[in-house]
Amino acid sequence: MNALIKAAGLIAIFAAVSPSLSAQWPSYPTSGAPRLPSGEPNLNAPTPRTADGKPDLSGLWRGGMAGPPGASAGQPAASAATSAGPPLATFRDVGANFKEGLPLQPWGAEVLKKRKADNSKDNPEAHCLPMGIMQFHTQGAPRKFFQTPGALVILYEASSGVRQIFTDGRKLPDDDPQPWWYGYSTGKWDGDTLVVETTGFRDDGWLDIWGSPLSSAAKVTERFRRVNFGRMEIDVTVDDPKAYTKPWTVRVNQQIMVDTELIEFICLENQRFGQQ
Repeated sequence: MNALIKAAGLIAIFAAVSPSLSAQWPSYPTSGAPRLPSGEPNLNAPTPRTADGKPDLSGLWRGGMAGPPGASAGQPAASAATSAGPPLATFRDVGANFKEGLPLQPWGAEVLKKRKADNSKDNPEAHCLPMGIMQFHTQGAPRKFFQTPGALVILYEASSGVRQIFTDGRKLPDDDPQPWWYGYSTGKWDGDTLVVETTGFRDDGWLDIWGSPLSSAAKVTERFRRVNFGRMEIDVTVDDPKAYTKPWTVRVNQQIMVDTELIEFICLENQRFGQQ
């Protein structure tokens, strides 16, 4: 029985990342989506841009792809290959594609060891708590980007998460702000790449299902690049001297989803994982 209780959270996490086939919005054409003569979306069409010429990251995206983006059900695959870059992160293990594993400090190694021994039962998502930005990036459930002149807002279907990235010129807070599950994020454009810096994390972060740690000392830098209409790459650098001996970088791929919408995902009522 105890083994079942320990595993409940891990089972819930895997169940949550499986796209729902029965609960979907009725199909409705995505406004402005480029189309092939067949009527299917042209995933290789040029990157859309805002009125000021910046790449427009807006849209409904699916994350956690292990290789060059293919298509969601009923859609054609993008032919352009993913550009060379950092190792790909996975939802289960953010450092899965590092030959030597993540460069853990002794503190970080001990945290990860304990979390794995506990079958990841304390992963925040297993308790209907925010899972953190890296798990959101690699998770398979959709997320919707809204790009405005002053902020990029991301709505996550999973657990109804909401993230704000401020692009209005403000600086990261340096007055010991209250730690946040997602940290405090500011962004600026470097050519066609949106560079986002995030600090102010809690000290008990999880970067993946296994429990690779993220501490309050961390600074996470994300580089968002929309390669074409159908594909986006996000390179994520974690600089956390408490948990890791040096900064490290991974990539997460995103694929556009058209003619659909987010569905309601509520994980707040009467959850009792881990209770006997």
